[in-house]
Amino acid sequence: MAPKLRVAFLHPDLGIGKWTLASRGAERLVVDAAVGLQTAGHEVTVYTSHHDTSHCFRETRDGTLNVQVLGNTIVPRTLGGRFHILCAILRGWHLVLQLLLHHHHAYDVIVCDALSAYIPPLRLMHQPRILFYCHFPDKYLAKPSPHFLRKCYRVPFDALEEWATGLADCVVVNSKFTASIFQKAFSSIAREPAVLYPGIHLPSYDQAVDASDPAVVKLHTDHPFLLSINRFERKKAIGLAILTLARLRVLMPSTFLQLFVTGGYDSRVKENVAYLAELRALCDQLDLESLTVWANESTDPSLLNSARVVFVPSFSENQRSYLLRHAKCLLYTPSNEHFGIVPVEAMYARVPVIAVNSGGPMETIVDGATGFLCEPNPDTFAMPVYDLLMGKVDRAELGANGRDRVQTHFSMDAFMATLNTLVAELAQQSAQPCSLGLWLCVLGMACAFGYGTWAVL
Repeated sequence: MAPKLRVAFLHPDLGIGKWTLASRGAERLVVDAAVGLQTAGHEVTVYTSHHDTSHCFRETRDGTLNVQVLGNTIVPRTLGGRFHILCAILRGWHLVLQLLLHHHHAYDVIVCDALSAYIPPLRLMHQPRILFYCHFPDKYLAKPSPHFLRKCYRVPFDALEEWATGLADCVVVNSKFTASIFQKAFSSIAREPAVLYPGIHLPSYDQAVDASDPAVVKLHTDHPFLLSINRFERKKAIGLAILTLARLRVLMPSTFLQLFVTGGYDSRVKENVAYLAELRALCDQLDLESLTVWANESTDPSLLNSARVVFVPSFSENQRSYLLRHAKCLLYTPSNEHFGIVPVEAMYARVPVIAVNSGGPMETIVDGATGFLCEPNPDTFAMPVYDLLMGKVDRAELGANGRDRVQTHFSMDAFMATLNTLVAELAQQSAQPCSLGLWLCVLGMACAFGYGTWAVL
């Protein structure tokens, strides 16, 4: 029997991801991993700098997980909407400082994600073994800037990210694609990261759809439809799905085919608002009537049935289940996606996926067996959809293959079996020694923490 371990999770924010869906996947993964290790018999505590109980995932507020909020009293999350990374690092160091003061000998393994800056000061704790889950290198997530001062601003943060990541005892990533980017981004780190694919909690996707839910009722349509699920961000290339629909209208003039565009939307995020407006304008240019279904507004069924493109910002889980049950196929349009949990969700729902032939979907989708991988243009996207709708391809067979693949490779059981093995092996390793150089670096970080806090406040 595997020994019971004391495991701590460090995650910057709980509740932000559920509200904006900007970090829904990362936050869901951390919650699932913590619950899974706890179910396996380990003692688990989750530490975070922010916990919004009105928008967080259920397990973090109903007592399932022991959640402790540290490092939320000095530094704000931003300064006038700027300096996100500086504030995140300072808040992270504040959290670790309190962990050092109050839980110095408490844990066998510490799991960090999203912020590698946690790791250097964690090394001062009593023999911790540190696992870092790298969703994607932050240096490549940050938007490039042509401004010299902006580039200079990023230099120390990029250097800190690489150095701190290299101090982890074990680094895992969410796909082979991310592993290749990791090695490109962090050339000084010789060892290859392990790949740990995110999993989905299959029973939650098997729950029956509540057809009486008003949020579902207002999505009822009499026509076949395609589905796109993505955040309303330009990098998600949702316009490709709309252009694909326009191409299909030419190929299938006698079929009234609709496209439902759903995903994370926050009216406080300027890009979300601007991009939705751009997508509506694209529909107008293509003479595709569009309709936006808002969560707190009623919808005229006749307008829904006459719209070619239906936008559903920030859908509920019940709406998601309904749309996945009835969609003819999923159009997944981002290029170079790190992993992409949406194609996995669709395949489990027996929905064939048409995705861009790059990034994570190349690892989740089997071309021709569970869906199709295409170049990102409307002509190549439209042809497999046309074949599916015309019966030239067995949609039921693709759906069954996709469901089997998810059950085998991307279930929460598969994810937890690998994670539990990694944590158990890590606990048996000798901790890295805390060198004088590290002490000096952490002292410098403490000075920077003090100065940065003073500057931000």
